[in-house]
Amino acid sequence: MDTEFAQAETAAPEMLQEQIITISNSSILNGLLQTVSGLLAVLNDQRQILSLNDSFMQMLGIDNPEEAFGLRPGKVLECVHANSEPSGCGTTKYCRTCGAAVAIVSCLADDQPVERTCAVMTHRDGTEQEKAFSVKAQPVTIDGHKFVLLFLQDITIEEQRAALSRTFFHDVSNMLYILSGNSELLLQKFPSEISTDMYHATQRVLKEVEIQRCLFDQDGYEYNPVLVTLSTEQVVSELKEFFKNHPAAKNQKIEYQNNCSDETLTTDFSLLQRVLCNMIINALEASGIKPVKFKAEMADQTIRFSVWNELAIEADMQKRIFTRNSSTKPGAGRGVGTFSMKLFGEKYLHGSVDFESSPEVGTTFTLTLPMQPAS
Repeated sequence: MDTEFAQAETAAPEMLQEQIITISNSSILNGLLQTVSGLLAVLNDQRQILSLNDSFMQMLGIDNPEEAFGLRPGKVLECVHANSEPSGCGTTKYCRTCGAAVAIVSCLADDQPVERTCAVMTHRDGTEQEKAFSVKAQPVTIDGHKFVLLFLQDITIEEQRAALSRTFFHDVSNMLYILSGNSELLLQKFPSEISTDMYHATQRVLKEVEIQRCLFDQDGYEYNPVLVTLSTEQVVSELKEFFKNHPAAKNQKIEYQNNCSDETLTTDFSLLQRVLCNMIINALEASGIKPVKFKAEMADQTIRFSVWNELAIEADMQKRIFTRNSSTKPGAGRGVGTFSMKLFGEKYLHGSVDFESSPEVGTTFTLTLPMQPAS
């Protein structure tokens, strides 16, 4: 039988029925099919489905698993290419680059688990849909016969978000670089308070986009710190300016205390401000009737910045305070602030970020930085 990739032959009907019975009598596989929450199917060495779990059936919109028995994954998923060759799924020229087909074939050939990502165009209910799956093919032997456990996880939404974010950061960065260049030319030709403010604002937005990109894609993108030498007085002045009209500071008071105004440190100013601003915003959102207190002071050849508010963090939450997506406040999209403090303060600024909290003394977050970064 003709094929462009994998074996075209299927099991004879009698053999297929024996394999289905073998799988149905396996207590181990039945336990897996009942407990795995993702999509799971059991295939024979001709890549035909012998069993599948409830999650898979729900995704396919079928009530009787026998409707899928003997079919190949591309057929039940209604891949648009599954019928482009007489022998269907796995035998077309498109299957050479299909993550699921490659994983199954490699698993059978090497008798090793194989993981791939599969992008598939399906045609269901009269419409075409793009789907993405994380695929793992795991070999297993039952009664001397080789089978494949096919695990699928629908990652369509995650892949779409990742693609959109890459496009967004790429396009926005390009536009900002153009704006930055033009604002710099404007400052050189027509120096004024307005052109200076515009140039500095553009630089801050550029850095903020880079910081956000690092937060969004922490594993695949590395932030490059830009080190400058500045005084603690400059740090405090910038914070005062930032919170002068900030919504979180409305009707609330911030007390600033700088006990080392003559000292300087070498650091990335944008990241430093990001960490300190997060500390102050969190304190303002959690504060009671007393002012939020910011302090800068020397401590053993380091500079320590601290932010205090009077309310304590619940004991259970304290254990997860720097965990991503963990927050004391309700609602989706929370929990990045304290996580980013720890990430930027320690990984990129080479300092330490800590906190202490109790009903007796309130809550204090601290960022301790070396005056000179490690070489």
